[in-house]
Amino acid sequence: MGAVKIRAADKWFSLCIRQRSRWCCDRCGTYYPEERRMGLHCSHYFGRGSWATRFDPDNAWAHCYGRHMHLGSNPRLFDEWMENRIGKGLIDLLTEKKNDTSLGRANKRAEKEISKHYRQQYRLMAEDPNHKLIAW
Repeated sequence: MGAVKIRAADKWFSLCIRQRSRWCCDRCGTYYPEERRMGLHCSHYFGRGSWATRFDPDNAWAHCYGRHMHLGSNPRLFDEWMENRIGKGLIDLLTEKKNDTSLGRANKRAEKEISKHYRQQYRLMAEDPNHKLIAW
């Protein structure tokens, strides 16, 4: 299986997630200054293959490479981390969303609008660090 293509919407969404965390890993707290920002990833609980949750901020976190790989290869640990972070109720809602094929199709059709939305959100967040990320 090949890598998932990184589209404009992925780029802007990823920047928003990492900006939301102020360029720090949400798990270990390591800060990534501008020259090292490639080391901080946008890590999805439900993978990017799920278009229904691909651009949902509750499904994505800023993780350093090591934490991203560790959580990705230890699903039970990621489950536990997520439950501590957002709670079982929100995980259940994300699971419902993930399984909603009509939402996935709608998001795929709205990809350009999603890209524009998160590009605008990123600019707002860069101007005002206290700006709360608004989901698509």
